Amino acid sequence: MAKEYKVQVVKPGQTYEGAQGITYGAGASLETVGATKICMNVMPIPPGGRAKVHYHEGIETVALLLEGSVNVYYGDQLEHVAPMQAGDHIYIPGDVAHAPYNQSEAPCKIIVAHSSGSDQDGIVMLPSLD
Repeated sequence: MAKEYKVQVVKPGQTYEGAQGITYGAGASLETVGATKICMNVMPIPPGGRAKVHYHEGIETVALLLEGSVNVYYGDQLEHVAPMQAGDHIYIPGDVAHAPYNQSEAPCKIIVAHSSGSDQDGIVMLPSLD
């Protein structure tokens, strides 16, 4: 009997609205390929756009800024900022409040990966910091 492989390709064009208030380009995730331990999606942010303040309970985040520039605000009161330029990576440990904000006049595009099958797993919104 031949071994069955679960390899799948996710074509561009699928989108979804995250609790973070961003329309994501769907990538490999629980929702698209049945992933359980990792997901990766595209996060476009228009000029002046930002995500709602949130954290991922026990879930790590790694992101690569493909295009543009963005400031990632983080910390208990968003008291820290990590400015990013195209080509920069950022690591955000689980349970750290954060919100990317495109304060430029050009769009930016970010590849975001989480240590869970879905970027909506363990998400905790912090509207008091928005």
